[in-house]
Amino acid sequence: MKTLYEGISTATGGRKGHVKSDNGPVDLSLSVPKSMGGDGGDGANPEQLFGCAYAACFGGAVQSVAAAEDIDIDEDNLSVKATIGFCKDKEGFFLEATLDVYIPNVDTETGEMLVNKAHEVCPFSKATRDNITVNLNLLIDED
Repeated sequence: MKTLYEGISTATGGRKGHVKSDNGPVDLSLSVPKSMGGDGGDGANPEQLFGCAYAACFGGAVQSVAAAEDIDIDEDNLSVKATIGFCKDKEGFFLEATLDVYIPNVDTETGEMLVNKAHEVCPFSKATRDNITVNLNLLIDED
């Protein structure tokens, strides 16, 4: 195994604290949503940060699969919306994820193939596999 990159970030103060990356581009205050008993302030929360990271990584995986399959996609307008649920059942807290993937100008069969193959190779999908429920949705253009 060869490590290509390591991102270093530090969180202080838990869910209502602060997060910062070692080199500066991430520097955010955190807030707890009201639905979780917090003040619902202007800060980000871990689910939003995880969703941003997963969405970006999954989009990159779609691009990689499309290139490997020699499928020309509109990379500038490809989008992935990640909805990360913070859930609770009788056993405790857990996460779930829904990825809404929009790949413009591809047919349904091609889009589904790209999304399913991206889910196999995306490092975030690999990290969550068999740990949390991940729902995949392909959004298509209406004719």
